[in-house]
Amino acid sequence: MAIADLAPAEETLGLVSAAGSEGFAARCDVSSGESVAQFARWVEEHFGRCDVLVANAGIYPVMSFDDTTWEGWRRVMSVNLDSLFHLTKAFLPGMREAGWGRIIATASNGFYSGLPDLTPYVASKGGVIGFVRSLAIEVGVAGVTVNAVAPSLVRTRGTTEGPHESLGMFEKVRERQAIRRTQLPADVAGLVSFLASDEAGFITGQTIPVDGGSVRV
Repeated sequence: MAIADLAPAEETLGLVSAAGSEGFAARCDVSSGESVAQFARWVEEHFGRCDVLVANAGIYPVMSFDDTTWEGWRRVMSVNLDSLFHLTKAFLPGMREAGWGRIIATASNGFYSGLPDLTPYVASKGGVIGFVRSLAIEVGVAGVTVNAVAPSLVRTRGTTEGPHESLGMFEKVRERQAIRRTQLPADVAGLVSFLASDEAGFITGQTIPVDGGSVRV
């Protein structure tokens, strides 16, 4: 497993090692095509090619549209949507050559209902869904599938350190769910693992909510 992040990833690498797998982490700004290209070269040196790409970078500043600047809008788009372009550009050629590949993006169930004070975030996730739908048609003949998972509000280090707790967002989200508990990363991991497997080889172009039954599509 290769991990691209701006922050150190020792904790994740420890989990990978404990599971009996090999991994490495590199500092990478996924909003930068140049940075992603360098990361792709490191992946090639370590593993030869990338079979499964999980594009999971995301930021979600909570603010009204009136308070959103053009710079803030572009920052969200660059991390949440442009990164998917850069990563796919870097790793899709190797998948085509191998005749097998999985591209898995992270969308949001907020796309289906909209979310107040998160307009740039929801718009970026709508772009992710459109990207997945269209690219899947182009690359299916090469043995590559393209799908997205659409979680709800997941309790992570980022969401707990942000304003979500103080604004009562976890409670509001739970009230809309059929399963009345806060979503955890493990709730998403199973679906990602399935989409990366041979068993999901006939699923492509889809965005699958995994949100405790909050949306029903």
